[in-house]
Amino acid sequence: MTANNCATLALVDKRRLSMREPSDFERQINGYGLTTAHILYRIPDFVSVLQTYVWQDYDLAPDFPRMQQFLDFWQTNLDGPLHSVRYTHQRLIRPNEWRRIEGEFTLN
Repeated sequence: MTANNCATLALVDKRRLSMREPSDFERQINGYGLTTAHILYRIPDFVSVLQTYVWQDYDLAPDFPRMQQFLDFWQTNLDGPLHSVRYTHQRLIRPNEWRRIEGEFTLN
């Protein structure tokens, strides 16, 4: 393997690491909270019948960009028109729950 190929592989590995999706714990530390949306929509063939769908993901309050992105996708790509959306948001890790520990105990 030449030096040029090694450099290319190293660049690809750096890009792969920088493009990875953050873990749920990392999102919570960065202020994300668990958002649950209860979506009512009309069935395309029977517009008088409502169907329910529950969506859940980590999102940032108060703008909820991930939920807005999902609802925009729904309206542009799916046939069932939205009737209503109810949502709730809960931050799972709060600043007062995350503390740095200074001591360490070792056994044996």
